[in-house]
Amino acid sequence: MASLREESAAGGPRIRAIRTGRPTALRLFLLLGAVLKTQESLAQLVTTSGSMESEGRMLEEGYKENVQLCWQDYKDYMDSIEKQWCDWAIISRPYSILQYCLERSAEASGLGFPNPWAERIIIETHQLHFANCSLVQPTFSDPPEDVLLALIVAPICLIPFLVTLVVWRSKDSNAQT
Repeated sequence: MASLREESAAGGPRIRAIRTGRPTALRLFLLLGAVLKTQESLAQLVTTSGSMESEGRMLEEGYKENVQLCWQDYKDYMDSIEKQWCDWAIISRPYSILQYCLERSAEASGLGFPNPWAERIIIETHQLHFANCSLVQPTFSDPPEDVLLALIVAPICLIPFLVTLVVWRSKDSNAQT
């Protein structure tokens, strides 16, 4: 059957090797797997540019439908908010959900993000819901006169006192040396 032979590398441990005259079960299994794999790959459909274009159009149409569903869900949610659309604390969650929905749909369709359809939806939501929101900056006014006077006079009074203190301490240190 199988002959056992011990081989050793120079200075290394002895390794037992099995030599057979006929293929083992493992070799047959590997050969069978290789043959079946090539038959499977031959059975695959050959894609043409026409079939790829039609598949691309189908994906784009599916993406457009998903975008419309994302938009409709967002619009329904925004309509229920009662015109508090300029408060980011209220708007951030539905806006993030819309963005996530658009990104997820683009990824599922094999499209990049942002893309023209997603941009169109985002622009539309800004025009519809955020057109009247402006960056309202608080206007600062001068403080009352008595506070302003105290803030101006305090440093003016401290400066001569600090100068006198520094001169006095420096004369003191000169006398000690």
